[in-house]
Amino acid sequence: MKKYLLVSAIALSGLFVPLTGFAQEGAVPGAIGGAAAGAAVGGPVGAAVGGVAGAAAGAIATPPDEVRTYVLREDAPSVRVEREVVVGSELPDTVVIRPVPKYETYSYAVVNDRRVIVEAKTRKVVQIVE
Repeated sequence: MKKYLLVSAIALSGLFVPLTGFAQEGAVPGAIGGAAAGAAVGGPVGAAVGGVAGAAAGAIATPPDEVRTYVLREDAPSVRVEREVVVGSELPDTVVIRPVPKYETYSYAVVNDRRVIVEAKTRKVVQIVE
């Protein structure tokens, strides 16, 4: 029980490695990184939990190459927003996101002259295409 409380306290305090750090790496590197971070915080139990969480984050956040290619080819106007757009951030409602054909999980937008791929349902940036 004490280990769970320690892991929870550290995660809530911001010392736990954020999952967005693994967002552009994929499921396998995400699992490895998550396991390493979890082991450092919570030992074997933390490694197991971190590995699963890291793999999930990597799998969700890595769009197929076809999505990236489509986003690079499409012509869309750029929208200006005041804050920096980074992987893991949610796009404001003022930004029009456009669907990616055959990949309903993903949408895209051009924000501050940068092309971004987002999760269609959450509007969270999963990749910045450059």
